[in-house]
Amino acid sequence: MSSVLQDVRVLEQGTFITGPACGMLLGDLGADVIKIEQPGTGDPFRAFKGGLYSPHFQTYNRNKRSITLNTKQPADRERLYELVKTADVYIQNFRPGVAEQLGVGEKDLRELNPRLIYCSISGFGPDGPSAARPSYDTVAQAASGYLKLLVNPANPRVVGPAIADAVTGFYAAYGVLGALHERARTGTGRKVEVSMLEAMSHWNLDAFTHYYSAGEVMGPYSRPSVSQSYVLECSDGKWVALHMSSPEKFWQGLANAIERPEIFQDPRFATREVRIQNQDGLIELLGGIFRTRTREQWCNRLLAEDVPHAPMYDTSEALEDPQAKHLQLLVSAQHPTMGEFRTVRPPVTFDGERSLQVRPPPVLGEHNGDIDAMLADAKT
Repeated sequence: MSSVLQDVRVLEQGTFITGPACGMLLGDLGADVIKIEQPGTGDPFRAFKGGLYSPHFQTYNRNKRSITLNTKQPADRERLYELVKTADVYIQNFRPGVAEQLGVGEKDLRELNPRLIYCSISGFGPDGPSAARPSYDTVAQAASGYLKLLVNPANPRVVGPAIADAVTGFYAAYGVLGALHERARTGTGRKVEVSMLEAMSHWNLDAFTHYYSAGEVMGPYSRPSVSQSYVLECSDGKWVALHMSSPEKFWQGLANAIERPEIFQDPRFATREVRIQNQDGLIELLGGIFRTRTREQWCNRLLAEDVPHAPMYDTSEALEDPQAKHLQLLVSAQHPTMGEFRTVRPPVTFDGERSLQVRPPPVLGEHNGDIDAMLADAKT
């Protein structure tokens, strides 16, 4: 793995996604991430078909070590405090006030380690009228206005992956990296706070900018109509995506690919402005045309004309694409008891070196002995 954070130790007392995602991102950069879990059950995201190694857990917990501690017990809390003294970063995503009840609030840990970067992740922030409310991915998407841009009004239902959870973890890691950089200059740690509401509101920045600068309340089709984005079914039941944007050369290329040079003579489609206004008609026209050939045939034609496009892959196809294989996006490692673990490598490359090594997600308490030995060595 990339090792730009190889001298950084992170303690993660997080569950589900936001805290673990932050820890994973730091681990992907080479940090030594120690995941602190409850004995017996661990992170609730572990539970799956009677076991404790779910695909959900695996997604956000690679490149970590696991130790089990019941911090409500004095002995285990002391072991945690000894770890804190050796750490650079501590991450938790408890509801506001819970960390203090457990003796792991920022003031508690700051007394042990003034250089500690303390990262606190919440749903709605540390205070205010909604601070105590429970929050999960869909709640944060809705509260930030983002979900309104995803839901099809004709078939209203939540779609897609856990965006808010992952985005919040990303912003938390972003804040931690900034605090680590500052600490290198000042020698003093910071408290880094981020909530799901704040993270998703910032992620939704484009919609807010349109509203406050132009008075436009964006909907689910606002951006796709302006960017001229399309998804079209082909004769083999597979789909292709187009993103035509504004350059006319792309439209000329598409006209050539579909063998319809007269398309721009239709007043509904003659300019970018009218194509935006009449996108429904263009969808209907292109839909009929694309159903006459297979996806592979259309991709070959679009590629020859330099049209911005991609096959609309499902998960089983995406990493089999020649470019994905060239970039070595799929990496694997062998866990001593759980077998082969396959995942997508970190996307950032340093000095041309891809991060191809990965540590499989740990089983519960897998590193208890190693970490206890490390603490014993630190005392001698």
